[in-house]
Amino acid sequence: MAALVAAALAHVGDAPATLAAILADRFRKPGLVILAAAIALAAASAIAVAAGMLLAPLITPKAKLLMLALALALQGGGALFPAKAPDRLQGWRLGAFATSLLGLFIQFFGDGIQFVVVVLAARSPVPALAGVGATLGALVAIAPAAVLGENAWHRLPLRPARLVVALAFLVGAAILAAQALALV
Repeated sequence: MAALVAAALAHVGDAPATLAAILADRFRKPGLVILAAAIALAAASAIAVAAGMLLAPLITPKAKLLMLALALALQGGGALFPAKAPDRLQGWRLGAFATSLLGLFIQFFGDGIQFVVVVLAARSPVPALAGVGATLGALVAIAPAAVLGENAWHRLPLRPARLVVALAFLVGAAILAAQALALV
């Protein structure tokens, strides 16, 4: 559940959602873009879960909590700034599905939420659930962006929403850091 909520919040107004809107407009196939996004998200999340599983036995529970606080702080700090417009992939001539799959995978794999998924997987007794939650959570933002298209997506109040998300991540990070450092 934590990964689902974190990923849903992190992708509000972020570059991957914007890219999904751009590609859905370009190819006029929002359903195909959403399917490609789901596969790309699942693949990126699986890599993050694998990294979390490798990391888990190497660090203590308090260190995992502190890493989660850091991951949330970085995600919150990033949300304070306007999302950088993604490359529109105009030169890509791979077709609707391959362009969407590869372009969105690159966006997701380099996304800050991956660090959160790594740490959540490292802390979880069932690490795969962190990947499933992150995939579903990100789709909560990606699917509406693809269905709405670029113009309608940008008419939404994304900037104020990103500021609220940033505040939520930063407050959560501060609380977890205080717990990890035994300050509360």
